[in-house]
Amino acid sequence: MAHRPERAPDRTIPMHIAILTFEGFNELDSLIALGILRRVRKPEWRVSIAGPAARVRSMNGVVLETQASLREVAAADAVLVGSGMQTREGVADAALMAQLQLDPARQLLGAQCSGTLVLGRLGLLDGVPACTDLTTKPWVEEAGVAVLDQPFVARGNVATAGGCLASQYLAAWAIARLEGVEAARSALHDVAPVGEKEDYVARAMRHVTPFLEAAPPPRQVEAAR
Repeated sequence: MAHRPERAPDRTIPMHIAILTFEGFNELDSLIALGILRRVRKPEWRVSIAGPAARVRSMNGVVLETQASLREVAAADAVLVGSGMQTREGVADAALMAQLQLDPARQLLGAQCSGTLVLGRLGLLDGVPACTDLTTKPWVEEAGVAVLDQPFVARGNVATAGGCLASQYLAAWAIARLEGVEAARSALHDVAPVGEKEDYVARAMRHVTPFLEAAPPPRQVEAAR
């Protein structure tokens, strides 16, 4: 059974989810995940766009101010790595990669499309199949990682998603692992199209539920300590 991030019993300590976003990022990956994760409306629940600089420009010219540094990413409870046009360049930057201190023993880690290259470069996908987009697939396979023909997969505390709109599954997985399945269903229901909400939520959760660990949410673990 995968370990959960260890947390202090003080419930006022924030639950921090960092969405790692690099220059040339794909807006759909980072911002859809951000929007869904922010549907968990709890004062201790913090979701941030994190990056190596104060501002990052998307593949379509949208400029975002980052809300967390790479140092804060290392201390986050969960880290989702978005994709973008310049991910391969980032992965080749040894100094940048050295700053990413990610640890699946204490963090939930997820990657979207070319973000899978980041987890692979950090050695977090050794022997683990992954999902990614069709453009990135050859590069992921070249790195020795088997690519699945499906939108989402998770093993323990590491998950990957393929295709821009698969970011909904990555966000739902993170919420389900950190706050429970009903919290994930509620967040998806909040953003689902009117008239399709029940079907939308059911379909999304079918992709996520098989990969959830049979363990209580972290809040329950804290209460038991």
